[in-house]
Amino acid sequence: MVLTQPMLQQLNLLMETTKVILYGASGHCKVIIDLCINSNIIIDKIVDDNPKSDQIFGIHVVQTNQFQFQKTDKLILSIGNNKIRKLLANKLEVLYSKAIHPNASVSVFSKINEGTVVMAGAVVNPDTIIGKHCIINSGAVVEHDCSIGDYAHISPNASLAGGVTVGEGSQVGIGASVIQGVKIGNWVTIGAGAVIIKDVPDYSIVVGNPGRIIKTNNQDE
Repeated sequence: MVLTQPMLQQLNLLMETTKVILYGASGHCKVIIDLCINSNIIIDKIVDDNPKSDQIFGIHVVQTNQFQFQKTDKLILSIGNNKIRKLLANKLEVLYSKAIHPNASVSVFSKINEGTVVMAGAVVNPDTIIGKHCIINSGAVVEHDCSIGDYAHISPNASLAGGVTVGEGSQVGIGASVIQGVKIGNWVTIGAGAVIIKDVPDYSIVVGNPGRIIKTNNQDE
């Protein structure tokens, strides 16, 4: 078998050992810790604005006002809230790392941008592009030719068929399904278990099977 350039790049990523700082000490952080340990990524420390503990799984947690970020720091935003991830990503001058669990199935013909995490059991198929600081959560399926905007969250066991577009900051809820070719706008919330069979405009909240809009948020909400 001849290794293509994308395959070689993926192998190089697997062989590298990276040391990162995690920002955010919530339950989501615990999953990212596990992801990092399984991905040969060393966690230097965890930083949090209001830590509830001084350690998580033996890793030291530092209060933000007692820590000075450096431009050379490698960081993952271990925060589940999409808007807060965007706020911090635009504020901090650091180097952002991505992390992919070894039990995820990620095509070498896909593109995963900086700051994004792909959890155990997730599937990302060919010609899919995933933006910056996204969460592709446990068991999520992102089929071929999908486009996922920055700061989006594809929740556990959610499934996107081929050619789906998900806009910036949107969340596809746990167990939701989106049929092929659907376009989901920016900062949309798709409820748990919803079935999306048509396009969804920006700032909508959608629930049910088939999915229906129950509310439209203001841009600033």
